[in-house]
Amino acid sequence: MSTFRHSREIPSSPAAVFEAFSDPGRLARWWGPDGFTNTFETFEFRPGGRWLFTMHGPDGTNYPNVSEFLEIVPPSLLRIKHDCLPFFEITITLEAVPAGTLLTWVGVFENAAFAEQHREFLESANEQNLNRLAGVVLGTSADA
Repeated sequence: MSTFRHSREIPSSPAAVFEAFSDPGRLARWWGPDGFTNTFETFEFRPGGRWLFTMHGPDGTNYPNVSEFLEIVPPSLLRIKHDCLPFFEITITLEAVPAGTLLTWVGVFENAAFAEQHREFLESANEQNLNRLAGVVLGTSADA
């Protein structure tokens, strides 16, 4: 196992940040690193629900994804299991703070060797992902 942890303060309420996860139209606009787009085939936003989608890379490569929503506690917690390679689980917490919301994103990869080999890319990609999320929540990005 290998763990990645990212935090971000977003000057908006936990409910507004949570909505960017629960609304598939908004989620599709920001999920993934810079230059990626998404096509959602299935989005069952409930515990045990499936989330099937394809990420489209800026070079035209398609990346099929299969995930399951393990736990959803509006507006404070999401747990998502990625059910295809690379296998990982994400826990996202949203905590009200004076500046808005403290988002904490913890990803645990099943294959530690893979995670360590790709750590630099994965950390950079997730920071881009969080930048895109903040832009959508705040309405300051082209993806908003």
